[in-house]
Amino acid sequence: MNNISLKAAVLAATMIAGAAPAYAQSGPDPLTTADAKKDESTFDRIWAVPTIYKNDDADILNEFRIIGRLHLDNYVLDSDQGDASDLVVRRARIGAKARMFDKLEARVEADLNLEGGPLYDRLTDAYLSWEFSDAAKLTVGKHSVKFTLEGATSSGDLLTIDRSNVANNLWFTEEYVPGVSVSGSSGAWSYNTGLYSGGRDNGEFGDFDGGHFWLGSVGRDFAEELGVKQALVRTDYVYNDPDPDSDFTRPFKNIGALVFILDAGGWGLNADIVAGDGFLGQSDAFGTTLLPWVNLTDRLTLAGRYAYLKSDDPNGLRFGRYENVVARGRGDRYQELYAGLNYQIYGNKLKAQTGLTYANMRDRARDGGAYDGVTWTTALRLSW
Repeated sequence: MNNISLKAAVLAATMIAGAAPAYAQSGPDPLTTADAKKDESTFDRIWAVPTIYKNDDADILNEFRIIGRLHLDNYVLDSDQGDASDLVVRRARIGAKARMFDKLEARVEADLNLEGGPLYDRLTDAYLSWEFSDAAKLTVGKHSVKFTLEGATSSGDLLTIDRSNVANNLWFTEEYVPGVSVSGSSGAWSYNTGLYSGGRDNGEFGDFDGGHFWLGSVGRDFAEELGVKQALVRTDYVYNDPDPDSDFTRPFKNIGALVFILDAGGWGLNADIVAGDGFLGQSDAFGTTLLPWVNLTDRLTLAGRYAYLKSDDPNGLRFGRYENVVARGRGDRYQELYAGLNYQIYGNKLKAQTGLTYANMRDRARDGGAYDGVTWTTALRLSW
């Protein structure tokens, strides 16, 4: 696809994304019950197409499915460091997964570059996992490293368009890392622990030459005691071997996070507190996120977010994704306010989002990192 055709496709999709929330704000879901059921069955049939084979009773191969996602963003930024706007393919992935012996999952997925250049970009997931029971699943290979509130949430499931700058600074934004992990749940308790390679990222499994890091996470859901759908309190800890050859990770030796997720049915509040001690010139840093949300209809959700970040030393904090287009340098105190709408056309598998972000960065060093700006982003999220 040439660049003009790609931009036209993104524009069309983004227009759809922008229109969907406006339509939904007019009142309750306009579909009648019969229409809704017809709509649902149509989507079900469409999303069943990538399943090439399925037989739950088979002895060896139970399911084989083509998987992928396409995330499109249209952003408009206005700041004291400059203005910018663009239509971008935020994520494009394709792959396959197979379920075998009713316990084993094999998954391979790759990032595609639809913005010009070579089509293949890198491997994301490439792993085998065996589910012994609900209490124990073993995963071996390149897979997602889940810690902090938004770092542990799939990009397709976010209530906001993208992760906050707290995750951008303290989580490992090279999300998929080769390693071995064990996770599971028992009653109200859940856990996740793993050992991962920290070597140089070459787009596949890395060079295994840059140390390692360990993740430990344990949580308890107090939903039953509180009479809500979910009331999870979780602690995450990462020990990262301080090796200069590791670029899978951010340069923090120890990272701790306290995470809270409340789902009361029609509303909720998610939050985390994260701190890390830096190495190789990275300052120690602290951040917190508050994310309240409320369902306006069965499909439309209003979400807000406040994020605060502070580094001990000057120039210890990075900017967010689209702020980086115009911003120069770094700062030491960052605040973000976000408000947006999340419209589920077919759950999280097809949804439209729009949101407004105000961000401010303080720069004690006075070397160009001060920033004050607003970004409006409209997005389409598609996965299968």
